[in-house]
Parts: sequence; C-alpha cells; structure tokens
Amino acid sequence: MELIMLSGGVLALPVLAFITSFLFWPGVLLKAYNWYWRRRLGLVVHYSHTASYRFCYSSRGTPGGATPSVLLLHGFSATKDMWLPVVKHLPRDQHVVCVDMPGHEGTSRTGADDYNIQGQVRRIHQFVQSIGLDKRPFHLVGTSMGGNVAGVYAATYPAYLSSVTLVCPAGLVYPTESEFITRLRKMENSEQEVSIPLIPSTIQELEDMLKLCCHTPPNLPRQALKGLLANRTPNNGFYKEVFMEIIGEKSRHSLQDNLHLITSPVQVIWGTEDQVVDVSGAAVLQAALPNCQVELLDNCGHSVALERPRKAAKLIVDFLSAQEVSDKSTKKLS
Repeated sequence: MELIMLSGGVLALPVLAFITSFLFWPGVLLKAYNWYWRRRLGLVVHYSHTASYRFCYSSRGTPGGATPSVLLLHGFSATKDMWLPVVKHLPRDQHVVCVDMPGHEGTSRTGADDYNIQGQVRRIHQFVQSIGLDKRPFHLVGTSMGGNVAGVYAATYPAYLSSVTLVCPAGLVYPTESEFITRLRKMENSEQEVSIPLIPSTIQELEDMLKLCCHTPPNLPRQALKGLLANRTPNNGFYKEVFMEIIGEKSRHSLQDNLHLITSPVQVIWGTEDQVVDVSGAAVLQAALPNCQVELLDNCGHSVALERPRKAAKLIVDFLSAQEVSDKSTKKLS
C-alpha cells in the first residue's frame, strides 16, 4: 500500500506545516516529499527500457562491494518510495535498488499478463537484466505482493540470487485466516458491490485500510488523509485490475506452489499482528524451507517497512553478513 513516507515513522513538525499549507496540491506534495527524502538518502531515480517497456527505479551506490547488491520489491498499490524508511538505516556503501513494480508509479502500465505473479516475475527479470544486476548474484527483498514475486523469482531464477528476504509475503496457504482474508470471503459471497479493503475511495475507507495494515496506524491530520486519498484514487481502476489478478487462480498460491524449487538462503520477517496475511505463514515457510531464518516482530502489523524500518534494515544487514561468513567458510573447506 502507498503511505506518506515518514522518517523513522515520525513526521517532523516543519514538514507537517509544509504539508498542511500545500494540501491543495496533494500529488505534487507527495512527490516533493519523497524527492526530498530520496535526495537526503542519496537515492537517484533512473529509467531503463526493454523494447518499449519502461522501468522506473531509484538506486544508491555501485555494485561489486563486500556485500551483494540489494533489490527491493514493494507491495500492492505502493511504489519504490515505500522503502525509504528502511534504506535510511542501511549502510551508505550498500548498493541498493528500489523498483516500481509493473504498472505502478513510473513503470509501464500494460495489461493483465504483466500483473499476475508469473508476469511480474518475468518483468522483474527483464529489469534485472536491463540494469546489469544479473552480472553478480544479488540479494532480493520483497514484501506482501512483492514477497510473493520475490519467492517465485527465487524458484524461477535461482542462479541469479545470493539470498532472499520475504517480508510478510502473500501467496501462501495460511493455517490461520487473517482479518483481510475473512473480509475477502464475505466480499466474494456478497451479491452487492463491496469495496476492496486495500483500495479506499473515501476517508473512512482509507482510515480502515491504515488500521488493517498497521498495528499502530500513523496519526495523520484529516487534511493529510485527504491529500493521500486524492493521490491514490486516480489509480483505483488499475489497482482493482492488479488485485483481481493476484488473487486469481493463477497467482493466489504462487509462492506455496513454488516453495519446493527455492534453493537460495531465505530470511523471513513477519509482524506478529499482521491482519492482511497471517503470521502463521511463517511456520509454513519454515516447514518447507527448514534452513530459513525466521524473525517475528512483536507489536508490528503488515507494514513492516513503515512500522519497524530500523529493525528490518538491521535484520537484512545481519543476514547478509552471516551469508558472507558462511560463503567464506565454505570456500575454505573446499
């Protein structure tokens, strides 16, 4: 989901004043705010092309350092900028790439074939090749829908990865049904038109989405909520198209169906209070991938990058360091 990116989860008063004085330009404001944080964090926006298809991404650093490059995949209806709070806590010399997923923000908007999980995996691999990230094994991070894509990517293109981090990934068969899945079932069984919880059209629906996605929702002024909603609603038709693809028969359990093909080292990070995809999915991953490293975050919901960015960054950095030590030990033994 798309949220106003907060530094460490706190919106500084000068920035809040800036927001409330320019809310009649909500789209411009949000872009300006994210531009400010990208600039402060040393991230630069780029575009790459595969034939007529365009990818938009931001990056910092150069490949070839002591640790693998890190590619971050955002969740449904979010953008590359959802990772700003996490990137803030990553080492400055870490090569980081954040890409807009197919159809989102600055990446080409095409059609359904690119929006199901396998289609997104194919497009992300095109992106990897287009920027030369395939020259050396890299670490892949994905959250929610992006976690589903990351897991299936690991199963499909294992030779390109050094390791993978799955943050509250979609695409599993969850032993416990989440609040979101319960709502979806009611929606499917209803004969009336029901709004999708992750695609708000009103302030109340937006507040409900924030409560669904965050254990402790950000306390935003009503004017800020209006600006955020105004920035999202023009894309609601696209969001619905993507949503119907990722919950469809081809994609709903894509990660579950591909777990047996994953050979890369896997890290799992999950908020224990996740109401979108239940934390019981972590046990499913551990059963299928016995060597995966599972980290459960108390008092945290689905939006780990927003609620616990410092902790998420530390876990990823520690995991990369552990893999580096393991690789060196393996080389010595061989």
